Amino acid sequence: MINEEIRDAEVRVIDETGAMLGILPIEEALRLADERNLDLVNVSPNANPPVCKILDYGKYRYEIQKREKDAKKRQKVTEVKEVRLSTFIEEHDIQVKAKNASKFLQEGNRVKVSLRLRGRERDYANHAIEVMNDFAESLSDICVVDKKPKFEGRGITMFLSPKSDK
Repeated sequence: MINEEIRDAEVRVIDETGAMLGILPIEEALRLADERNLDLVNVSPNANPPVCKILDYGKYRYEIQKREKDAKKRQKVTEVKEVRLSTFIEEHDIQVKAKNASKFLQEGNRVKVSLRLRGRERDYANHAIEVMNDFAESLSDICVVDKKPKFEGRGITMFLSPKSDK
């Protein structure tokens, strides 16, 4: 809240240099801000009495937006990478797919493992789940299973995420 939006009777006032002016009635605080051609900004409304600063509100908003943008830039965004398997996949192919998945996991990304069941492969759904579990077991040293293999339509999906070093 700024200027006339502040409804408290008394506020603790800090001037533009950071010096404490003390607890003042709201009218006097507004008059001081007006004399300096600045705004009275409520920076801590939950304090008793609320803390207000005399400053340029436009500049204050710009600084806050700049800090938020910086924080957003520094945050790590995890992606979901996908590895596709088949029901009757050979051992070497599983190793190649596991190597790719381990690379994704070491980069800090989650991995979606999917297996599509076509035609008569649906009759061998148990075998398909075994393939998924074997794949997860081969990566068990670097990942944890977020979501166990589950049927979704004509396919089976499973999610893996990197182990946290805690």
